[in-house]
Amino acid sequence: MAEVTTIGLDIAKHVFQAHGVDADGHKVFSRRLTRAKVLEFFSAQPRSLVALEACGGAHHWARELAKLGHDVRLIPPAYVKPFVKRNQKNDANDAEAISEAAQRPNMRFVAVKSEEQQASALVFRTRDLLVRQRTQLINAIRGHMAEYGWVAPKGRMWMASLREVIDSDNSLPVAARDMLRVMLVMLDGLDFQIADLDKEIARRAREDEDVRRLMTIPGIGPIAATAICALAPPAETFARGRDFAAWVGLTPLQKSTGGKPRQGRTTKMGERTLRRLLIIGASTLIRHASKKGPTAGGWLASMLTRKPRMLVTVAQANKTARIVWAVLTKKEDYRAPVAAAV
Repeated sequence: MAEVTTIGLDIAKHVFQAHGVDADGHKVFSRRLTRAKVLEFFSAQPRSLVALEACGGAHHWARELAKLGHDVRLIPPAYVKPFVKRNQKNDANDAEAISEAAQRPNMRFVAVKSEEQQASALVFRTRDLLVRQRTQLINAIRGHMAEYGWVAPKGRMWMASLREVIDSDNSLPVAARDMLRVMLVMLDGLDFQIADLDKEIARRAREDEDVRRLMTIPGIGPIAATAICALAPPAETFARGRDFAAWVGLTPLQKSTGGKPRQGRTTKMGERTLRRLLIIGASTLIRHASKKGPTAGGWLASMLTRKPRMLVTVAQANKTARIVWAVLTKKEDYRAPVAAAV
């Protein structure tokens, strides 16, 4: 019997499917495994290349299989789909497609995250969730108050005036006032929890050297820097800064044919949270440049005179992403370019 060299593992909640092939790509086995038997099965296998789709729980299983001596690779699900035969999706076909994709010489893989990396990402994602819930509550209070003739602009700063109305306006029905106060209590709790998480993120930013380096870049604060280190793969994964910017989704979509280059909207690939944070940071720089005036003769000044403001914002976010890659790979603080003498 041929020796197994590559195993495709399709993971799920309870039932897993393993598909093993030899060095020539020929099928050696296709095995259905329960969750409790997975590690026992792989401990009996020779040291192999084990491939999984980068989905929920994949990083945990990658770490556990790596402890057994296997070379574990995570593949983006979009890169596995073309290898599913006749588009018939089942566990056996999925495992076979994973093993087939893993053997491609130009296949791209996802870096396996450590438990600490995932914990840092959880801190940021928890804060992001609470901020979204706070926004929902604020919009709900604004909407309900509008039904009683009190209209407030968007933004947290206007909640103080609405709070005063809720507490003092006796024309509001008792039931409505009670429910609005329930929402205000929930809002206060979210503010308190978000403030605590901001302190935790700031503490992590002070302790992490890479985060401190990223904060030297204009438009990158503690939250964005922490998110980049927690959510992005290692900078060494990318050959160039433009590759990192493309992974974030800040490059134009190319649909070129016949030697005619055509560029469309931004690709919006990769981690959308990082893309949003980079665009928010870039918009801050653009807003500051619009008020104070950009450096004469600089790239930003030239772009603002020729292009729409939102296009310049995305272009600045793309530039920031490339700077992020350079700072992380060179292990140096950001140094602003010296303005050319006129």
